[in-house]
Amino acid sequence: MSKQFKTALVLVLGMIVGIGATLTGNVLANKQAEAQGLPLDQLRNFSDIYSRIKSDYVEDVDDKTLLEYAIRGMLSGLDPHSTYLDADEYQELRIGTSGHFGGLGIQVGMEDGFVKVISPIDDTPAYKAGLKAGDLIIRLDEKSVKGMTLSDAVKIMRGKPGTDIKLTVVREGADKPLEFTVTRDIIKVKSVKSRMLDPGFGYVRITNFQSKTARDLLDAINKLKEENNGELRGLVLDLRNNPGGVLNAAADVADLFINKGKLVYTEGRVENAHFEFNAKPGDVLNGAPIVVLINGGSASASEIVAGALQDHNRAVVMGSKSFGKGSVQTIQELRSGGAVKITTARYFTPKGRSIQGEGITPDIVLDKFKLTEAESNTISLKESDLKGSISNPTKSEEELEAAKKKELKENKEIANDYQLHEALLLLKGLNILSKK
Repeated sequence: MSKQFKTALVLVLGMIVGIGATLTGNVLANKQAEAQGLPLDQLRNFSDIYSRIKSDYVEDVDDKTLLEYAIRGMLSGLDPHSTYLDADEYQELRIGTSGHFGGLGIQVGMEDGFVKVISPIDDTPAYKAGLKAGDLIIRLDEKSVKGMTLSDAVKIMRGKPGTDIKLTVVREGADKPLEFTVTRDIIKVKSVKSRMLDPGFGYVRITNFQSKTARDLLDAINKLKEENNGELRGLVLDLRNNPGGVLNAAADVADLFINKGKLVYTEGRVENAHFEFNAKPGDVLNGAPIVVLINGGSASASEIVAGALQDHNRAVVMGSKSFGKGSVQTIQELRSGGAVKITTARYFTPKGRSIQGEGITPDIVLDKFKLTEAESNTISLKESDLKGSISNPTKSEEELEAAKKKELKENKEIANDYQLHEALLLLKGLNILSKK
């Protein structure tokens, strides 16, 4: 705690408990405050308002509650991510970062006094109910969100698994508010998911960044290599609707694909807010092309990874512009058992770009569409459909039929995701070009 802050705190507490009657009557306090450059008029206002609340407010409010409100207001006025956490809220935060907790499964922030959905987490109640990145939650059951702190809103959304909550949501493009009934559940967040898209071409999705994410990603890529019986020819890294997480995890993920140079760095006012993460030699894909998918729900750590791969020309970034959270929050535990979460730094991509409020602009901008099979009035015939067609000497009828069914299933899965479909096409093109 700085000397200036200590002095201010002593002065404020002195006013609250009536020490010295008024600041103007305390010559020593005046001189000390002036020397420290403290705002005396604002401190007098604080003292006056505090006294009026104690004497005139319709209900009696204890000193502890009023001071906690003052602290919350001071922090929430700084930015949407700085906040005060009492002991219970701090415990909730620690549970929430463990990857196993009870609730709805959405990453949220505040915007214009309402709760904004940054991203629903995959396979959670909120995701299954249809909540989307950018939704503004205006009511929780019958309670208006306006005037609530983010902590208050999160506390209401958390609850006993199996219980329902009704969310009233304003969504861009909808002509009226939408209502969703979401059943709370135990949220088990699996950070990394993977599968093969086509022979040689893998797909990995990171849902959020936890301390083990880089290790889980490496394991997933190694399993894809085993399934492919050799090195991958390309990889789609899906960061869409990934709300972020641990800064170190983002740097470690980018490091898997980049041989050398900066990955991300941070700058703040205090010395310990300055960090620089640099890549270690080695590329888990040995230079195979990468396409990174992002959208408006990709925030924070997701933007760090996308920005690093983009700046190093290691991947093509595709999709829509990301969320734009380029700040770093530090959680500092207090003697009371609570904590203060305060923005201490901004982070920058290797080329010095600040993402704060700007986001990552994809190399290839793609809106979200759905592919459907075109209707055709003509009948498509293949050699194998002709009467008396001779057999294939290298594959049995059963193998050919199984391959056809597998191709149809895989094409259907990809067809439901236009951006993924285009990412795979681009990977194949880059692979062909690299061979030539």
